[in-house]
Formats: sequence, structure tokens, C-alpha cells
Amino acid sequence: MELGLTDRVVFMTGASGGIGRALARAFGAEGARLVLHGHGNLAALEAWAAEQPFADRCLVVGADIADPAAVEAAFDAALARFGRVDVCLANAGVWPPADVHVVDLDEARARRTVEVNLFGALWTARAFLRALRATGPHPSGDGAALLFTGSTAAKFGERGHADYALAKAGLYGLARSLKNEVVAIDPRARVNIVEPGWTVTEMTRRTLEDPELVARAVRTMPLKQLGRAEDVARTALWLASPVAARHISGEAVTVAGGMEGRVLD
Repeated sequence: MELGLTDRVVFMTGASGGIGRALARAFGAEGARLVLHGHGNLAALEAWAAEQPFADRCLVVGADIADPAAVEAAFDAALARFGRVDVCLANAGVWPPADVHVVDLDEARARRTVEVNLFGALWTARAFLRALRATGPHPSGDGAALLFTGSTAAKFGERGHADYALAKAGLYGLARSLKNEVVAIDPRARVNIVEPGWTVTEMTRRTLEDPELVARAVRTMPLKQLGRAEDVARTALWLASPVAARHISGEAVTVAGGMEGRVLD
């Protein structure tokens, strides 16, 4: 199926991570023009992007996603290079690996987790909507797309990571509010969430080296396997497509092997 993403400008945050690079490869293979955001691993992202087949239609930008002014500046750079942004993937996030119950949770960790995962998504969405308002809808009439990377922690909670679950749960309210606001700017624009479960990436790899943890995790899934970054990227492609998902907005699509909040036999 032709997804209608050729030459569309796709801005994605957190492009230096495992899911971010899978997103970049997937959208790049569809012929999209890419704006890849990084922060702590910016130099590595620049080197990686320069080696990809889409290098000539790619811009790498840096910003602390929790700093709204820096996010606005990154979108300004995208507009200066490509003239518009058609798809925004608010993918950047942090997952503190240490298990800490709320009774022992320190303020600095909690604030940083929420500032990056929730407020970072909010500032990214705001900058995207401002760019869309400045340029107007795509001349084709196909609507823009805003996609948040959520987590099954928002649906089921996650012991020892309540700060992360809190931040990701906030994306439900944000996405379902913005789906009603964005149409005032672009009548065909859509807002959705792709919601991974346990997915093997650089961020989780060390944790998932624990075979007991993996065994516990897959006991909650009928498909007894961990997710891969490519699984998330393919779902994001579908949700971002103005052809394949033209009538889907305000939804959270879970990519977690059928995970439930209970142990399955």
C-alpha cells in the first residue's frame, strides 16, 4: 500500500534511541524528508544520519526537550530547511532504570521524568501546532499527523516506576484534547498514541538481560516474546499515514503482544 508519506516532512524527537532510529529508518524508506532530534547523543546521531540512504533529505537538530524555547528553535530550523512540517512524532523519553517505590522517590528524579516524558511531549506538540498554523495544511488536503510514543505503564502501572507511569498516562489526556484542537488549524489533522510494551532498545537492554524479569514480563502476553523497535516503527508508519489511517484520531494503539495486567497461563 502506498502510505502517502513520500516527500512529507517528518519531525521526530528522540531519534538517537532505539525506537527513534527505527522510526527514522522506516519513514526514510517511505521517502519522507526527516528532521531528527537528539540531545545527549547528538554527535552520534549526526554521524549515524550521515551514513543513511536518506542523508540528503535529513536535518539533525539538538534540543533539551524539556526546554520549550529550545524545542521552538528546533522547529524554526525545520521550517527554514524544508518550509513546513507535516508529521510530528513526539518520541523522546527517559526511563530511569532503578526501581524506586514512591515512598522513597526523590524530587529530582520525579521532576525530570515528568518534565521530559510529559512536558517535553507538550512543548513538542505546541511547537508543531504553531508551525502548522504558520504554514497552513498541506496543499494536497491530506491532514497532518501528531503521534506520541506512550507506554503500557500508562495503562497497567509499573511498580518502582510510578513517575514514568504518571508521565505516560498524561499523554492520554493530552492526545485526546489535541485531537479536538488541531482541526481548527487543519481540518483533516489527526492525533494518536503508539503504546509500546516491553521493547528491546538501548534504554531497556540492560534491564532485559535479567532472564527472570523477561520471564515475568512475557507471562502477561499471549504472544510470549519481547517487542522490537521495528514493531513500533511499523505501527507509527500506519498511524501517521494520511492514506492508511485517515479516519483514526484520538486513539492509543498498543504494541505489546496482547499484554494484559495479569498473568496468563
